[in-house]
Formats: sequence, C-alpha cells, structure tokens
Amino acid sequence: MDKENGEWIIRGIKENDPECIKSADALIDFVNEVGFLPLFKNDIPGFSVEERTVSRYWWSDNKERDPWLWRQEIAQSGKVAYGKFFDKKAGFVSLECFPHFANYRRDGYDFDALWDDGKAKHRSKMIMDLFMNGEELFSNQAKRLAGFGKDGEKNFEGVVTELQMQTYLVIRDFRCRINKAGFPYGWPVTVYTAPESIWGYEFVSSAYSFDPAESKERMINHILKHFPHATEKQVKDILG
Repeated sequence: MDKENGEWIIRGIKENDPECIKSADALIDFVNEVGFLPLFKNDIPGFSVEERTVSRYWWSDNKERDPWLWRQEIAQSGKVAYGKFFDKKAGFVSLECFPHFANYRRDGYDFDALWDDGKAKHRSKMIMDLFMNGEELFSNQAKRLAGFGKDGEKNFEGVVTELQMQTYLVIRDFRCRINKAGFPYGWPVTVYTAPESIWGYEFVSSAYSFDPAESKERMINHILKHFPHATEKQVKDILG
C-alpha cells in the first residue's frame, strides 16, 4: 500500500487474473500453500494479500469480497494465525509453519522463561499476565487491566505489537463491544489472545527442539520455494 497525494493506494490485481484471490476461504488456502503472507505490499513482488486481490473491494464493506473484512473471518476461524508479524505490520502464518515461526521469534523461550531470565520488559509482563489462562480480551480491556493509560504506563500499542512480533499474542477476532443492555455498539475492536489458547501449548511449542536458527533457515527456504524471484536478504528482512 502506497501513499500518493495524501491518499493510500491499494496496488491490486485484475479480477480476471488467474492469481486473483476472491474469497476468505481462497485466501486461507493460499496462506496454507505458501506458509506466510503479509497483508500489504512489501519488497517481495506478489508476497501480499494486497497484490492478489482487487483494489476496489478494499474497505467496500462487501463481506464476500472485502479483504479488510476477511481478516475478521479468518482470525475467527483459527485455520491460520493472524497478527502483526511482519515488520510490525499485519499478516498471516499457516499452522504448518507457525511452530517454527514461534520457535525462531521466541528464540525458544516461553514468556515465563523469558521473564525469569531477565529478557522480557516489565510492560510486556503486565500485559502477558492477563493472558496466561486462555483469556481473550478486547484491546481496550487489556490496556485498562494492564495499567496503561493517561495516568499509567505508556505505549500500549507498541508493546502489544512487539508481543505479536514475538508470537506471544495473536489477533483472535474483531468484535463490537456490548453495552449494559446487552447490545453490540460501535466499530469492531481487536481481540487478543495467546496462540496457546487456540491451538494448545504442545502444538505451539512443537518446534522448540530445533535450534531457532534452524527454524529460521527452514522458513527462508519455504518462502524462497514459493517466491523464487525473492532474494534471501528480502526474505530475512520480512522474517525479522
């Protein structure tokens, strides 16, 4: 996604292009095929949802064709992982690749072990303490309960993004808040959870027996297999 004259421009694909993705299910299938897929255009041509969908459907509120709405459907499904995984920007990871992705990004550490070894920040601990028992929380709930805000800790969004980059949190859904009468209101709000609460600890940690560097090499090779025009440096930059 580029910005021209103050407006964001989607670099989409033609409807009749055989590589055009036309549904949330087709997007899930493609993520499962290629393993990793950022939401927006990056340095690797074709390696994004943006470049494989029709630009006019973005933010159209067309449930069947709007990739922005597909995010919610896909996050709810649990069929692939969704979060800010790529250079602090959103994207998808297949479940086949997620254990190695988590092993590399976590450097083989569960969050508790990371904290015990003095490698986690205090503000990260304040947030992660909310998610240790399978909780799913609206972003505004997590911000308040973790003590962020006007008179508390700062940079909630930045810390949550870092936790997603480390794969300790994922985006579970986008839901409207519920008022006292029990009715939904307002715009959908991001809902966070730990990946272990969706897929289980054994699955998420199943690549911990590998050296994180080996997990990284496996991911690089996986992406290069599907995007052979990419350079190894470009892939490494995407993976972080």
